Amino acid sequence: MTEQAWPWPAGAATGIGSLPGTDIDEAQRIVLGELPALPHLPELPARGPGADLIGRTAGLLLELPVELYAARWRIASRPGRDLRRARDLMERDLDQLAEQAEEYAGPVKIQAGGPLTLAASLELPIGGRMLRDPGAVRDLTGSLAEGLRTHVAAVARRLPRASVLLQLDEPSLSTVLAGRVPTESGFGAYRAMEQGVAAALLRSVVEAAGVPTVLHCCAPDVPLELVRSTGVVGVALDLDLVTDLDPLGEAIDAGLGLLAGAAPTGPSAAGRAPSSAEVADRVRQLWDRLGFPRRQLAEQVVVTPACGLANATGSYARAVLAACRDAGRRLAED
Repeated sequence: MTEQAWPWPAGAATGIGSLPGTDIDEAQRIVLGELPALPHLPELPARGPGADLIGRTAGLLLELPVELYAARWRIASRPGRDLRRARDLMERDLDQLAEQAEEYAGPVKIQAGGPLTLAASLELPIGGRMLRDPGAVRDLTGSLAEGLRTHVAAVARRLPRASVLLQLDEPSLSTVLAGRVPTESGFGAYRAMEQGVAAALLRSVVEAAGVPTVLHCCAPDVPLELVRSTGVVGVALDLDLVTDLDPLGEAIDAGLGLLAGAAPTGPSAAGRAPSSAEVADRVRQLWDRLGFPRRQLAEQVVVTPACGLANATGSYARAVLAACRDAGRRLAED
């Protein structure tokens, strides 16, 4: 493969996004301390509605207000308190990031839900997921694209010396493509979305964001050929869910970066976090099985936990981030 510049330094590690607790000040301090090469904006879903993936991302939508109804997010006729809460939480988080990382000059990662996952989660005012209406999905994608463009610009203004890396979270990607998103009755499922349509929706968001973007999907059967066609620079995967190595090898050989989810989100049977040596070995083993030279591993791969850490204890989350950081450094020294 050809030489290319990656939007992260060699031997980098980062978090997927979510952390336990409700204190954004402490969470940001942990991230900046444990992940100095590629810190991310922490997400704290324990704070409640508006801090969850769907509500947090829906708060970024332009001219498409949302509200909570029966504990689910849906499109609203006008902005209300639920939307204000989601936006206030995000503003507070960005202010805290700017305060603590004022002099930071490297890459920083921010996360948002992708258009397919939003379409499978947000409800129409008349009921049913937005996924049922192709026109609504297109409108949603356009709103998300413009909202993310604005969000990226807001982060860049707060951290003028940093570079922004965007992560699109698409946990529903595989189920949307397979037609496995259940209807409200539970007796049926929404029609599968064509891969070409899905790729075009994702591509429009990536292009609008205007910064290097990675796609995260911690589910089996991630369609890596589709992911490659969207213009992202990398894909974030749970390595334990990668069963077919050929598509991953082809994607890496074609120049896709890998955010390797190599550290479990919960403690082992012995009740401890993995060591940095264990995490590094997990990444090396995969890389060797793929057959790529070790010299490109530390540049093309970023070490991460398998997924978010919202359900972990605070001490475990911190230990896992530290293990990923030190594993990245070990790989850079190989």
